[in-house]
Amino acid sequence: MKIAIDAGHGPATRGKRSPDGMKEFEFNRATALFLRDELPADTLLVHDDQIDLSLRERVQRANQAGADLYVSIHANAFGTGWTEPNGIETYVCTSRPPESMAIAQAVQRELVLATGRRDRGVKTADFYVLRKTIMPAILIEAGFMTHKTEASLLQRTDYRKTCARAIASAIRLTCM
Repeated sequence: MKIAIDAGHGPATRGKRSPDGMKEFEFNRATALFLRDELPADTLLVHDDQIDLSLRERVQRANQAGADLYVSIHANAFGTGWTEPNGIETYVCTSRPPESMAIAQAVQRELVLATGRRDRGVKTADFYVLRKTIMPAILIEAGFMTHKTEASLLQRTDYRKTCARAIASAIRLTCM
């Protein structure tokens, strides 16, 4: 099984920032690398640590490599400054592909259990990386950068590793 791992926004993409200055890519990249190390499978990082790759380029890399699963890792945000929304959510394409739904439900369950964060559920969205991949695809929002407690967690190595282990566990349970 080949798994394409996408660290969300690139290093220069605006993306989100926590009110105390952490860029989203910092969380996404570290968690993507930890996930790669946790998986007993062939993995492909479809982002680049040095330059921003377009969503199109990321999807093309995964599609051309014949990936069996696409996992995009993100941190969420709401409003400006510190805000109340918090928790974890996992997205699939609006067409609700059954394989993607099964993986998303497993990932959501494992992340909530492992982190103890609020369960915001599995949701659908018309995100490019979910719509244009030719394999099952999920997009994970592992906490809110605009929630003071979660922003602090997103900056911690142990939280990033916990998220990676939970995602890997769910993938092993549903795909391997």
